[in-house]
Amino acid sequence: MEGRHSNGKGRNDSRWSLDAMPPCLSRLQSRARELGFWNLFLPPRLLKYPHWDPKLLGPVDPNNVLCPSITLTYREYGILAESMGRSIELGSMACNCSAPDTGNMEVLLEFGTPAQQKQYLKPLLEGKIRSTFLMTEPDVASSDPTNLETVLINHKQKQNGNQSYTLKGRKWWSTGAMDPRCRIGICVAKIVDEKEGEGNDADNSSVGKANLHGQHTIVLVPLPNPNVRMIRALQVFGYDDAPFGHAEVGLENVPLTQEHLIGGLGSGFKVSQARLGPGRIHHCMRSIGLAQRCYELMLERSTQRKTFGKFLCQHGSVQKDIAASFHDLQQARLLTLDCAHRMDTSPNGPRGARQHISSIKVAVPALCLNVIDRALQVHGGLGVCQDTILASAWAGMRTLRIADGPDEVHRRSVARIEIKKWVMAKQEAQEQDQLKRSRL
Repeated sequence: MEGRHSNGKGRNDSRWSLDAMPPCLSRLQSRARELGFWNLFLPPRLLKYPHWDPKLLGPVDPNNVLCPSITLTYREYGILAESMGRSIELGSMACNCSAPDTGNMEVLLEFGTPAQQKQYLKPLLEGKIRSTFLMTEPDVASSDPTNLETVLINHKQKQNGNQSYTLKGRKWWSTGAMDPRCRIGICVAKIVDEKEGEGNDADNSSVGKANLHGQHTIVLVPLPNPNVRMIRALQVFGYDDAPFGHAEVGLENVPLTQEHLIGGLGSGFKVSQARLGPGRIHHCMRSIGLAQRCYELMLERSTQRKTFGKFLCQHGSVQKDIAASFHDLQQARLLTLDCAHRMDTSPNGPRGARQHISSIKVAVPALCLNVIDRALQVHGGLGVCQDTILASAWAGMRTLRIADGPDEVHRRSVARIEIKKWVMAKQEAQEQDQLKRSRL
């Protein structure tokens, strides 16, 4: 199914229409619902969210796949996500577990109002619509999110009793924005007063002066929207991933109200981190599945093709690649499952495991990329063309070392936490030593 869909892609505007959707997708989704393989990502703390109304999706019972009676731990979901990740597009999509929708649904679950959940969360959980996440910007180094310049102008005058806002800026790498089913964008913007926003100069924000990490807000952007322009579809090493895609998006004076805010003014970083933590481990889980599939392709190829009178698998260099790939996959899998276990057992959930989340976000894509690269090499010319998934898998995995925070930022986070723990442990040891001396 995946191969027929990929090979049937053309190079025209119709590739971004509903007609370009994989013809087998609706059939797979129906079957996934029947089997209960739907919305598997929903965390165990689902019913503990303060604003969440479980009645929104009906009774909590085994027959209701939108609000199931049994939810999976991160570790349990990790095992299933690896299986879904074996398919670049269809696996996660068939089970309604695709990025960026999973993260956006968690934001709406944890921070959305009942009205927002009814309008956007319910159809997302039902798989009727798609969404996008609008964070990264082309004009600033977005790996430091305090740099983000898209502004949410706070108007002094209310309209019909509601506080009014205007959203201005430009985003890119907005995954899913080109999808014809996309109906909502979750956008990170810097809140500014009306006069400050006239020149699109967010650096003078009074909120920003008071608190660098309290100057951003999350807003819902209804799509399609006459004030939201899809500037272009971005390519990843030549792949545009139609009909889903990644877009550069122009936010051209988008009118919004208080009803479009998520989590309140200045809570953008809190909401974003709650979204990105689980999202990063989901990426790693799926990556392992894809790398495992490429590893199996390498095994198949090496046991079928001969050079110099021997099967490829009989050459020492190929055996070395097979062994190294086995080691890399085991490391990636165990690191990820350990991180998932820490997220499950930490009293603070994903936040309590943020060092380990950053660690796997660096390690797993790099390990999986090594596996895919070796598989590609064993396939020779076949590996770099469109006849296998290898080239596309390589492009996606290399990009993941940048997406959701580049390696360098996550290494910085890991190191800072390690240093802080070391300093605190040393101080505690010194205090204990002083206490012992005082008792002598």
